[in-house]
Amino acid sequence: MRYLLDTHTVLWAFNDYEKLSPEAEAALSDTDSEACVSVASVWEVAIKASTGKLEFPGGATKFVETVERNGFRLLNIESPHVLRVESLPFIHRDPFDRLLVATALVEDMRLVTADENIRRYEVNCVW
Repeated sequence: MRYLLDTHTVLWAFNDYEKLSPEAEAALSDTDSEACVSVASVWEVAIKASTGKLEFPGGATKFVETVERNGFRLLNIESPHVLRVESLPFIHRDPFDRLLVATALVEDMRLVTADENIRRYEVNCVW
């Protein structure tokens, strides 16, 4: 199984593990599966850290290091991911979340998210 982690899921895995659902914990600890973090999440962390909306010591650079140190695979943004965004229903306004949904659909991944708006899309989610 391949999982794509929503940005908040990654952050909670690093700092607030108790906020994760039992299903999310199981997905993250499944050694037979691949847990991925999109570069979109790195971009989101960089923007929010630079505007003061997110405190992550070391900013996006440290975020990437922490992602890799925890065994998550960094997933690049590719043109099919971006192009898929165009055909998504406009359920969610957040461009990062829309890109994550599109990426999960294109890559046939399960999206690990607590976001109820994301779960309204026809994407396979875990929470």
